[in-house]
Amino acid sequence: MKVVVEADGGARGNPGPAGYGAVVLDADTGTVLAERGEALGVATNNVAEYQGLIAGLRAAAEIGATSVDVRMDSKLVVEQMCGRWQIKNPGLRPLAAQAATLVREFDSVRFSWIPREQNKRADALANQAMDQAAGKPAKATKAPPAPVASAASAAPTASVGSVVEVQPSMFAVAGAGDAPAASWEPPTTATATRLILVRHGETGLNKQSRYSGRGDVALSEQGAAQATAAAARIAVIRAKVDVIVCSPLSRCVDTARAIAAEVGDPPVRAEADLIECDFGEWEGRTFAEVRERWPAELTAWLASTELSPPGGESFAQVAGRVRRVVRELLTTYRGKTVVVVSHVSPLKIMLRDALGAGDALLHRLYLDPTGISVIDTWPDGGVAVRTVNDTAHLAGIATP
Repeated sequence: MKVVVEADGGARGNPGPAGYGAVVLDADTGTVLAERGEALGVATNNVAEYQGLIAGLRAAAEIGATSVDVRMDSKLVVEQMCGRWQIKNPGLRPLAAQAATLVREFDSVRFSWIPREQNKRADALANQAMDQAAGKPAKATKAPPAPVASAASAAPTASVGSVVEVQPSMFAVAGAGDAPAASWEPPTTATATRLILVRHGETGLNKQSRYSGRGDVALSEQGAAQATAAAARIAVIRAKVDVIVCSPLSRCVDTARAIAAEVGDPPVRAEADLIECDFGEWEGRTFAEVRERWPAELTAWLASTELSPPGGESFAQVAGRVRRVVRELLTTYRGKTVVVVSHVSPLKIMLRDALGAGDALLHRLYLDPTGISVIDTWPDGGVAVRTVNDTAHLAGIATP
């Protein structure tokens, strides 16, 4: 379900009697699905605005929304949630962290700044709440009806795109509370959750540079040798591995088993959401073949993570399921080491989010067969990407 969340908050006096309002609407029809408003006592404008955002996201989650277009007339909240402005006020950091935790419950969230006159519904609810906080008689008026644009036509200013790009990323631990302090030196690894990301070994399709998605293609002889070498490398990186999770396709399962045999036989768990992107009609074809037959579709696909190959899956859809896996791993295996064996697209998405990078990274980053990347995450939400596409173990093994 795709919804629009309009949120606002304010205070009369700053600080002063404060309140917030939030409205959840169907993204296609503009039908109001939920309204929230509450007096906050004495607070600042910014605190009230964040509380409005939190209430709107909670309401969207309660009705089962999967994609959310957040629209607010608070430039500060939008820019901070997009990660472009620092959160200097310590009183706002817990609220931003709380909002970021709620964001991670959805497949995609988009933030847009809108002028106040386009936020009349949430503004009216916030003013009613401020009246209540100031001890004025409650008014029986409802939030005024106002036209709502579809999610596809959201206000273009201050937009972060259609896929979640807020900070903390999906790697921040739920319930972390305050935002982590910036530092050149990450905390001790003793408390970190370590994800060791490994692309599977080479297959025949990889060697020919063909799109290889859902087809269950076996490792080549060289791919098996790469998996064995990667296993030895991981044993050096981390003496103890607590669990290995992998895509259910055989090229990943076989790579995972080779690693398990080298690092003490930890449990190997297949996870359906780690499967490669579905390339639809492009499966098994080279880039040149796709460009010749589907030039317009290819150009559009390269320009937007929301678009999919004909009959396939978009990177935004892949990101939604990959985020579910990462959230679960960080919760279940906190403070432990997890090896994740998957495919190019899921692993690039994990690295993009950990690095706080944009979508361009998905088409610029190259991951070799059995290339190893390492991400550490701390309980306060801190993230350190220590290695990207380490291939030292492939010395002496031919690569495609």
